[in-house]
Amino acid sequence: MLKYTVVASLLATSAIAADTTITGTVQSKCGVYTDIQGVYAQPTPDVLTTDPANGGVKPIIRYDVAQADYYTAKITWPNSFSSSPALNDVVNWTGEVTVSQVTDPLMSDYETNKLEYNNVTEFDLSVAGTVWFEVTSTATYGYDRSLPAGTYTSLVIAECIAN
Repeated sequence: MLKYTVVASLLATSAIAADTTITGTVQSKCGVYTDIQGVYAQPTPDVLTTDPANGGVKPIIRYDVAQADYYTAKITWPNSFSSSPALNDVVNWTGEVTVSQVTDPLMSDYETNKLEYNNVTEFDLSVAGTVWFEVTSTATYGYDRSLPAGTYTSLVIAECIAN
């Protein structure tokens, strides 16, 4: 009888446990802001462009980086309209993302080391500080076809991706 009492007593004491939760909040050390909204100009009936030489305004995107070497700037220039009048022909897109201003001279390497593919440009944010990127966007409609009257909108997508 004593044997069974000892076993039952051991089982009862080993079943006690507690779950403890640990919670933390992570805040990004990289901020993305629009400093200047882009504006399309229409130098010819079939073209919309942000080129200032033609009356357009290039959008300027600002990245504030508090911690170097932990983030990548990924900026996508437009390859479609987010809103426009009905279009029944193809729109050909070109674009470019370039470094326009920096707070640290070491950031000048961003332009030479950028990675470009499709309509995306990536920059390794290897220096803490602020960097401004400007985006050029041009949309050409059909082959010698006039764009229909109306309002045209496109989007630049600017992301700060944790490495």
